[in-house]
Amino acid sequence: MMKPRTAQQCGQADYGWLQARYTFSFGHYFDPKLLGYASLRVLNQEVLAPGAALQPRTYPRVDILNLILQGEAEYRDSEGNYCRASAGDALLLATQPGVTWSEQNVNRDAPLTRIQLWLDACPQRENPVVQQLPLALNQPYQLLASPDGENSSLQVRQQVWIHHITLEPGQEWHQPLQGSRAWLQSIHGQFQAMSANGEREALGCGDGAFICDETSIRLKAQTPLRALIVDLMS
Repeated sequence: MMKPRTAQQCGQADYGWLQARYTFSFGHYFDPKLLGYASLRVLNQEVLAPGAALQPRTYPRVDILNLILQGEAEYRDSEGNYCRASAGDALLLATQPGVTWSEQNVNRDAPLTRIQLWLDACPQRENPVVQQLPLALNQPYQLLASPDGENSSLQVRQQVWIHHITLEPGQEWHQPLQGSRAWLQSIHGQFQAMSANGEREALGCGDGAFICDETSIRLKAQTPLRALIVDLMS
């Protein structure tokens, strides 16, 4: 089964200094039917104005994955950890109860654009607080995150595999799935998504789709495409 959730259906926010699109319930946007999907709690696409900052706050026990699409950000926690990430970077933060994190757009002249995912973290797992990885934008496929850090991917505290797909028009990618559920997200571009049983959906820039009880998914790009496949075991 595939069920699209278009960019237009998502929650919207415009605070001037922050513009956001919320796939699931977040902040002021609440839908009791959209409280996440399996262990994927949050998927936000956000733009921070030049110099804008998110003030220190605590988080539930989650892994926060930031994909920087434009600009440069710095992150600080109350334990003294600090890092910077620029366009083309993937940054994974392993949050802990009682520890605050802040985020700053360090560029005073340009916005910061990023996609952020939250994944529930298993209480028995302890991973490095900060992990960083360059996105392989010149390759059709990259394993971005996995439970064991295989193939030099980021290591998450959950049975989740995140696949980063980059295709040119006309190219296809076939991705086997390990879990019973998955989330498909277009970062940019238009494409056809095809399930193993022949179901087909047309998706555009910023669109997503729930995937349930499928053994694989196939993508065929109609325009230059970047997409994520979040394979969810639980």
